[in-house]
Amino acid sequence: MSTPAPRPPLRLALAQFKPSKGRVPENVASIARIVDEIGGDHDLIVFPEASTTGYFVEGGVAEGARSVEELVAALGAPPTGGPDLVIGFYERFRHRLYNSAVYLEPRGDTWVPRHVHRKVFLPTYGVFDEARFIEPGTEVAAFDTRFGRLGMLVCEDAWHSMSGTVLALDGADLIVVPSASPARDFAPTGAGRPANLDRWDHIAPGMAAEHGVFVAVAQLVGSEGGKLFPGGSLAAGPDGRVLERGPLFDEGVTTAVLDPASLTRARASAPLLSDLEQAIPHLRRSLDRALGEPDDDPDEATAASPEAPAALAGRDGGAVHPSDLGLGMDLDLELVERSLVEFIRDEVAHRRGFDRVVVGVSGGVDSAVSLALACRALGPENVYGFRLPYRTSSQESLEHAALAFEATGAVERTIEISRPIDEYVEAFEPEISPLRKGNLMARLRAVILFDQSARLHALPLGTGNKSERLLGYFTWHADDSPPINPIGDLFKTQVWALARHLGVPDPIIEKPATADLVRGVNDEDELGVSYHAADPILHGLVRGFTPEDLLAAGFDEGDVETVRRRLASTHWKRELPTVAVLSSSAIGEFYLRPVDY
Repeated sequence: MSTPAPRPPLRLALAQFKPSKGRVPENVASIARIVDEIGGDHDLIVFPEASTTGYFVEGGVAEGARSVEELVAALGAPPTGGPDLVIGFYERFRHRLYNSAVYLEPRGDTWVPRHVHRKVFLPTYGVFDEARFIEPGTEVAAFDTRFGRLGMLVCEDAWHSMSGTVLALDGADLIVVPSASPARDFAPTGAGRPANLDRWDHIAPGMAAEHGVFVAVAQLVGSEGGKLFPGGSLAAGPDGRVLERGPLFDEGVTTAVLDPASLTRARASAPLLSDLEQAIPHLRRSLDRALGEPDDDPDEATAASPEAPAALAGRDGGAVHPSDLGLGMDLDLELVERSLVEFIRDEVAHRRGFDRVVVGVSGGVDSAVSLALACRALGPENVYGFRLPYRTSSQESLEHAALAFEATGAVERTIEISRPIDEYVEAFEPEISPLRKGNLMARLRAVILFDQSARLHALPLGTGNKSERLLGYFTWHADDSPPINPIGDLFKTQVWALARHLGVPDPIIEKPATADLVRGVNDEDELGVSYHAADPILHGLVRGFTPEDLLAAGFDEGDVETVRRRLASTHWKRELPTVAVLSSSAIGEFYLRPVDY
């Protein structure tokens, strides 16, 4: 009897893809174009999760969802000798909506679906709200293809180890994972990637090594309503080695060559899958017991000691130590710069169709950083900075704004706002308070910036930092009004660090922070606490630590109470105006569409 010929290596393409939000025909046409361009050189092309619509579509899922048959029809005929495809998409199936991945084979002048996986684990926490808009799948199964036996998971499915285990036990030699994983946490780990990709660097190689299989993850790229998808697709071999990586933040195709012979070598070297197959009958009884099913073999059951604690107690009875809080706020500044430049470029041009931005340049560090980032993203000739001084504005602010323009090369213009402010005050409000007058100046500046944006066909760019936003230290519908803000998730102390990294002139960075609305008054005078004291307290509170935790960790009681009070009393300033809900189609409550839909 002759020995069957070994399978040749599989040429796999991971297609990092940036969909246009909600534009299904346009995105499917782009997928088909990529297949035509690279299909002849690859056996299998994997596209990311939600490739046909974008990921964060909220209530737009129903509009963007397609049946497999509709997707196949939209793709058109496959190229001659074309590859197999895996495409992540929102699916309409039997009058229900799913986050799915379909495996397609070319056959003649059409694509034939071999398998559909419907995402089982729907993240509904933090920025994620999948369970509100789609239903979970109920099955994880491997399937046969012309290239061998495969399994598919979608994004968070892979974060649960049982999913990969089921596919490996079902005979999968390759597990493909379309994913849309937003970037988060930019601590300086040395990896040069956001922390979500570090997590994938553990998940995919770990799953591969544990079961002796190939694992390939195709990641989405682009910015969707401020959530950045960083790319970083990867393929791991059955020994756990990373074979190939996709680029950060850029569209592109990453090719990995998967040699079936390495499966044999890996499983001979570490027969973990074989061990698991032998242990499954015993583990099944343990699983049944853990799920509350009656045990068929009571002799093997082990009762928990009645004296065993319900959970592990924290040290010293749960007392909080400074090291427990982990409130480090350092950033990988090179990575942050790259992310924010990509954010501006993508949100301004790709998502909203603008080439230019306008920025109010006060002479402070926040506007200087936004100006510098915009110039790196769009080119200084497309960045219009406006000095908008009032007659009491400090000369230092004007000089520092000039330094920012000189450092960046942005287009500059000065518009004096004293006359309209003074005429209004003298004619109608001669007793106006300094606070009201400062808010009046801030709002007039916003009006002028929006008018200039209309004149220049440019998008207003925000300059408010996270500390000010959380403390409510800004003028409502003024500082917070621009639709795009690159630094709104950076604490003030982090903005200072980024400013140094970007080369913002030292005088701008080193001077006391001030809104320059009331002569001689800086931010610390009005807040009652410095940013250096407030930022770690804010960081702790928004991460879920209580004021008592922070006091136990050594923070000043007065500072903690000042920050807590301002944070708790200003939530309304961080939201859109409150509208009385009278219908089942209220905007932002029932009718939900993302800002870039």
